[in-house]
Amino acid sequence: MNKVNYQLVMENIIKENCLEKGQIKEKLPTLLLHSCCAPCSSYCLAVLSQYFNVTVYYYNPNIYPPEEYEMRAKEQQRFINEYPMASEVRFVEGPYDTESFYNMAKGLEKVPEGGERCFKCYELRLRESAKYALDNGFDFFTTTLSISPLKNAKKLNEIGKQLEEEFGVKYLYSDFKKKEGYKKSTEISNEYGMYRQYYCGCVYSKKQRDDEIAQKNATE
Repeated sequence: MNKVNYQLVMENIIKENCLEKGQIKEKLPTLLLHSCCAPCSSYCLAVLSQYFNVTVYYYNPNIYPPEEYEMRAKEQQRFINEYPMASEVRFVEGPYDTESFYNMAKGLEKVPEGGERCFKCYELRLRESAKYALDNGFDFFTTTLSISPLKNAKKLNEIGKQLEEEFGVKYLYSDFKKKEGYKKSTEISNEYGMYRQYYCGCVYSKKQRDDEIAQKNATE
């Protein structure tokens, strides 16, 4: 089976829905962009705000501890307020319903990062985003998660496709790490002095990362 180039798929969707005779349409489609954090959103917003009326949906019940969650939420708002977007970007904070995450993670606590627990976490956050997009009349929804080299873009887009069919809201396929997207996101993050976390977000990823750091320090 041929590997799907999700960056190219996104570019084609933009051409079909956001451009007219090669020019950006006067009335832009609306897009709900699920964001995990400001650094990951940086390059995504720089691109997407050219073609969509974007609302950032910060829904991350996985993040531990609460202080970390609040820090990332505030940094997301700061970036939106300070970065010159091509079109106005709104911010919506979803519920910090940590119980939904821990219920989802039951039995998967010891699964290494990048495995089944992460896939279920993708689905949890994307499902809530799709529901919000449907309830509030958005044309599209998507997520910043595919910009990370540590996230499985194929799995994210498969989940997005499934939710598009279930909720009837179009999913914007993506692989934002393409075309040096991740590199550009780090450059924007550095330019704006952003807080960059050292672990993905949940208590399990934090423990794994802390153990890796401790092991590395012990061997040096």
